[in-house]
Formats: sequence, structure tokens, C-alpha cells
Amino acid sequence: MHLPAFLVKQRFAMTTNRYEILAVGPDGGEGQLMAFAEQKRLAFKEQVTFYTDTSKSRPVFSFKARKAIDLASGYDVFDEAGAPLGFFRKEFGASLLRSTFHLEGPGFAGVGQERSQLTALLRRFTDLPFLSIHFDFVSAEGTPLMTVDRQFKLRDRYEVRVLDPRVDFRLAAAMAVGLDALMQR
Repeated sequence: MHLPAFLVKQRFAMTTNRYEILAVGPDGGEGQLMAFAEQKRLAFKEQVTFYTDTSKSRPVFSFKARKAIDLASGYDVFDEAGAPLGFFRKEFGASLLRSTFHLEGPGFAGVGQERSQLTALLRRFTDLPFLSIHFDFVSAEGTPLMTVDRQFKLRDRYEVRVLDPRVDFRLAAAMAVGLDALMQR
């Protein structure tokens, strides 16, 4: 299931982060709701389920931590029937100076890293809310997989471009929400 571009909007609530995954409309703005998810803050074993809409009546995909409280263990992504779609994890050693993630799915593996070393360093040592967050994911062969660009808005909003058709939309959406959640945005 390939979708070349979509948006991730985050909405804040007292105990959860809410995410809307939206198709990009013909005018480049927000289009159809593709999925909705809520992520509980401070969960010991993270699991996020994406639904068709805010009624949460029909799950369509999910991601789940492999281990409780082990931040380097990684997250498996599943379709609505529980079949695996891929995997991602934060590379904590490599992320000390520039956030880095490992992403893999059927037929590919790659790494995503913050685009700007300077912005990454500024984010770590200042509390400037306007700093953009941009990630580029490339395959082990060096070909582009996907990009995630945070747009400067009152609420976090990410534009995701999936450049490689091997990357399932559901895996890309889980990775984008995982970026936000794991970076505690």
C-alpha cells in the first residue's frame, strides 16, 4: 500500500497525544482522513493503534514496542490482521548529536537522520520552539526512502513524502508518529 505523500497532524490532550494522518489534497492542503491514533503519554510498553476515524471502531494498523522500558528495543508495525509490515527503532548512540532511526520493511532497510547537524545541536542545547525538524531516510544502498518535514505551526504538523514504492504507507505513518513520540514533541 503506497501513498507518495501525506500529512501528520498532532493534537494535544491532557494524557494523550492525538494524531491525524491526512492525504494531501489536490491543492497541496489537507485532504481525506486516512487514519487516527492516540498515544498515551508515559506508557511503559508503547502500543499505538491507528483507526479509520475518531470513533475508533475499526483498527487499520498499529505499532508496538518489543520490550517494556527498553528504549533501544524497537517497534514492530502490523496491519489490521496482525501481519508484520516492518520495524523501526531509535539509534540511541548515533542520536546523541543528531537523532537517527533505523527503518526496515519487506525488501529494504535504511536509516533516517535529522537533515541539519546545526539544527540538531541547537535543539539539544536551547529551547527554541521555532526550530524545524527534518528527517531524510535512505536505504542501505543510498537511495531515498522517505522524508519527514515538520512545518512551523502552532501544533506539530509533518509533511511525509514516500519516495520509494517499497515503503508501505502504514509503515511510513507509524515511523512519522514514532518520530514525534520518541522525540517527545
